[in-house]
Formats: sequence, structure tokens, C-alpha cells
Amino acid sequence: MAGSRLMRMPRAHELAPLAGLLGVAALSWAYLGFDAARMADDMAIMKATPMAMNSPWSAASLTVAFLMWTVMMVGMMLPSAAPAIMLYRAMAKKRVGEGRHRLAFWLFTAGYLAVWTGFSALAVLMQAGLQSATLLSPMLVSKSGVFSGVLLVAAGIYQWLPFKDACLSKCRSPMSLFLFHWRPGRAGAFLMGLEHGALCLGCCWALMLLLFTAGVMNLIWVGLITAYVFVEKLLPAGDVIGRIAGVVMAVAGLSLIF
Repeated sequence: MAGSRLMRMPRAHELAPLAGLLGVAALSWAYLGFDAARMADDMAIMKATPMAMNSPWSAASLTVAFLMWTVMMVGMMLPSAAPAIMLYRAMAKKRVGEGRHRLAFWLFTAGYLAVWTGFSALAVLMQAGLQSATLLSPMLVSKSGVFSGVLLVAAGIYQWLPFKDACLSKCRSPMSLFLFHWRPGRAGAFLMGLEHGALCLGCCWALMLLLFTAGVMNLIWVGLITAYVFVEKLLPAGDVIGRIAGVVMAVAGLSLIF
């Protein structure tokens, strides 16, 4: 029921900010498509010069990887976060009045995305470590069935943990956060975005690590995880689907390990 309330059709005056959010997500996906094509071209060059495949990480390569992860998180998370962000906008309009709610809307969004930007920084460090340990290919695909299996089993178990359930329930019904933890002012809007982003991170961090299994830049895999997050957070039976998916992940992981 919570998910269905978030899925209501937007009114005419909400279409512009909603289009802005989805436009940012669309631009992120366009960048990912361009980056995936660039990586494929770079891979062809690297095969011709094998020494380049083992080159150490530099500040420039870390920065490029961080940008890639950040854009990817924006593209993956904004579609499912958009209904909650629009709900915050409607409540801000009532609390701070016409005009000022627009700034609050974007500050809340910035706070939400700041959480996933922080996750992106950690993901880059993990990526660098995995590549140094030769567990990832240059195209960022797992080279170890055991490693992929461990990630799948861990993600599957996490789907059943109480902490995951608590975060997911608040993500699916953000009204309680907005009603009982409202923070006034510009800083308050940003902090509320951080809080909601932290709840989404608590829901989805294990799912994001599954990107390392089939390929960080495998856009089909990225799209499937994005769609799954959307279903889990917004559809009426999303929490039940999440538990079923957890069993499937764990079984698939065990099959890879053993």
C-alpha cells in the first residue's frame, strides 16, 4: 500500500520538477552509455599493449572511476527516489511557502545524492583493491566464481536481515520521516536528504556491490539492478519480492562457490 501511494500520478504543477529529476537520471544513463563505449575502445588498445593492463592506479584514474561510479549511482537511484523527493517537495511547499520550497527541493535532492557520492568513493577504493588482487578484469567483471558467489550469498542473506527490513520500510513509507523528523531551513532540507539517502543506502548497498559480479559497466546488468530496486521500493509487494530474490541470490551464489 505504501508503495502504491508513492506511485500516484503527478499533478500538472509537479511535472516540471519531476521532469528535472528524471532528466538528470537520463543524462546519467547517456553518460554511462558513452563511458561503456569508451571503455570498450580502451580495452582494444590495452590488448595490443598488455603492459598497460597492469598499470598502477593514478590520481587521474581514481578521479575518472569516482566520476563513473557517482554518475551511475545517480542514474540508478534517482528513478526510485523520485516519488519520495516529490513528496518532500509537496510538504515543503506547505511548510515554507511558494517559492522557497523550490530551493528546499533541490537541497533535499543534493543531500540524498551526497550519500551515494560517498558510497561511490568507497566503491572506487574497493574496485582498486579488487583489481590489484586480480579479482576483476580490466572491464570490471569478476574473474572469480567464488568471489561472485560470496557477494551473491551475502546480498541474499542481507535481504532477510531486520536492519534491511527497517530501512526498506522507511524508504517505502517516507511520510513518517518527513512528519516527525522535519528540519527547517536550508540546512534542514539538506540534512533530511542525507537522512533519506542513508535509509536508501541501508536498503541497497549490498545490491550495488553485485555490480562487481557481472560487470560494473555491463549496462544490462546495471539496468536489471536499477529495475529491481524500483520494484522493491515502490511496488505494493516489493518487500515480499525482495525476500524471494534474497533466496534466489543465495542459491545462485552457493552454486558458484561449490
